[in-house]
Amino acid sequence: MRSLAVCFTVAWVILPGVAAAASVEDLFRQFNLFGNWATECDGPPSPSNPHVSIVTPSAGLVLEDHNLGPDFAVNRYSVLSAEPQSSTTLSVHVIFQPGTEVEERQKLIFLVRDNTRRTIYNETDSGVVRVKDGIAVVRGTKTPVLRKCGADKASIVQ
Repeated sequence: MRSLAVCFTVAWVILPGVAAAASVEDLFRQFNLFGNWATECDGPPSPSNPHVSIVTPSAGLVLEDHNLGPDFAVNRYSVLSAEPQSSTTLSVHVIFQPGTEVEERQKLIFLVRDNTRRTIYNETDSGVVRVKDGIAVVRGTKTPVLRKCGADKASIVQ
């Protein structure tokens, strides 16, 4: 009887915290990530001006598409989970190019503030780090700062 009471007490303490965990959609809304992003919103998509679209086509599904221009395939990410690291950083686990032969799981960390977003970390499940401290490891260049297209000061969510 005592062990049953302990189990109920543990469940009463733990379950509210689990139920209160924010969903991927909730966190993307909190960080104001849904919508369109680019280095220069008015410019055409290119490798130096990626156009990024983040949508939720159905409940529980968050997709991010990177359009690098007509000479490149769209890079799609399906977001599996998200966890805030601070008020301006969000860690996400994704499937890159889901359903294709190049499908790959990755961990990314975004820096999000003042209607801008930048990838500051990217690591594959196999342990290959592609971005560290906002630098693309292979090229040694900074990842682009994306601006929220159509954003105005009134829509900033901190």
